[in-house]
Amino acid sequence: MSPSSTEKLGAHCESPEATVETIAASAEESWPTKDFGLIPIPKSLQYNPIKPFHFGILLNVSFGFASTFIVANLYYCQPLLIEFSKSFDVTYEEVSRIPTLVQAGYLVGLLLISPLGDLVRRRQLVLLLVAASTTLTIGLAVTTDARVFEALSFLIGVVTVTPQILMPLAADLAPPERRASALSVVLSGLMLGILIARVLAGVIGNFTTWRVVYYMSIGVQSLVLIGAYLMLPDYPSKNRDLTYFQILFSMAKYAVTEPLVIQVAIINIASSACFTSFWVTLTFLLGGQPYYYSTLIIGLFGLVGMLGVLVGPFAGRLIDRLVPWYATLIATGLLLVSQAVQTAAGGINVAAVVIACFGLDVARQSQQVSMTTRVLSISSAARARLNAILILSLFIGQVMGTSVGTQVFVQHGWRACSLLMLALQAFQILVLLLRGPHCPRHRWFGYEGGLEARQRVVLEREKIRSSEGGGVEHDPEAQTEAPMRNGEGL
Repeated sequence: MSPSSTEKLGAHCESPEATVETIAASAEESWPTKDFGLIPIPKSLQYNPIKPFHFGILLNVSFGFASTFIVANLYYCQPLLIEFSKSFDVTYEEVSRIPTLVQAGYLVGLLLISPLGDLVRRRQLVLLLVAASTTLTIGLAVTTDARVFEALSFLIGVVTVTPQILMPLAADLAPPERRASALSVVLSGLMLGILIARVLAGVIGNFTTWRVVYYMSIGVQSLVLIGAYLMLPDYPSKNRDLTYFQILFSMAKYAVTEPLVIQVAIINIASSACFTSFWVTLTFLLGGQPYYYSTLIIGLFGLVGMLGVLVGPFAGRLIDRLVPWYATLIATGLLLVSQAVQTAAGGINVAAVVIACFGLDVARQSQQVSMTTRVLSISSAARARLNAILILSLFIGQVMGTSVGTQVFVQHGWRACSLLMLALQAFQILVLLLRGPHCPRHRWFGYEGGLEARQRVVLEREKIRSSEGGGVEHDPEAQTEAPMRNGEGL
């Protein structure tokens, strides 16, 4: 027997322990140890298939913290427009383009950058995006030219999609039984950033120069960048056999061929329109009769919304115990009730407005968490693209809610506007009821699969089916992720 044959035979006769060690050693060699081929990745954050990362509460909260202070970039400018006009010596009409440019850049980033989460290593992508947004913010803080400020604002919007990379990553890292809780923490951070940005910018801009707002932003984004380097685990890239343009094409395909994605997108558009309309027209309602509240008091209603956001993670724990369809049904029902309270007495009694504020915030966040949990379970290999579709539908709803809500309120009053939104809330329930909680992936209508509401029972049934070698007819995750591993479904 030749030496080479003996070596081969010895290799086949190794003990299981030795085999595991060999796999671990080869894995350690094959996975990257440096970011961008230059910066060493901390040892504990390097990917190792033998030792999966533990997605604990600290890492989850850090995702939420990063989302808060990155998404705030989109909203700092809104209370500062008058200050910009004075500082740059331009008209109000010119500075009014700045929020539009930021949102336009964000839309471009959602379409062209967030799908990269399904193609490249997420750690490197997050570090690059945060470094880019921090650098661009330095330009905003020091420029004295309005046109430069506008151009930088657009670019800031493009790279402010870090939360849309972290959301699918949280879904990947969290175990299925904790996925809704993990997503609710990231989403709470996102919503908190939207609320807190306006408050911080308004207060700081009122007592100092507007540039201090952006100096503060540079500081907190630098903290996010350092935190991401020290805490964000490296994770292998997905879909290595696909090109960037194939990723974009498949995202468009998901948006028009997946019944669940289309159903959730329609609900998301309607819900986002109602939510945005409420907050946009709230200023008109509280500033007019019978309240005649000052701007300061109206601003304090944002604190009620903030309280609703902070309740979100607790709602996420309850959602984990339910099949997501039922969580969506309950949340949408609460939206309907809260809107009904606003319709009945919003212009008569301020207590109704407070109840509607809190109820709409809690219910909207719970609805978004449950719907995101459902959609991201379609395919682990396409979560960044699926999340991008959801955020785009939310964006469309915001535009609709702002334009239609304002127009109806101005022309027909608060009750007509609220009645229209109440009808849209009811429409969401009708759309949801078209497909049951366990409707198969490619079925457009129906209740096949039963009505079981407890997530624990459903997971136990799937485990039994798997152990018996049976099919997984009604498990959305199993029936969709398996084809993706074989390159199908794209």
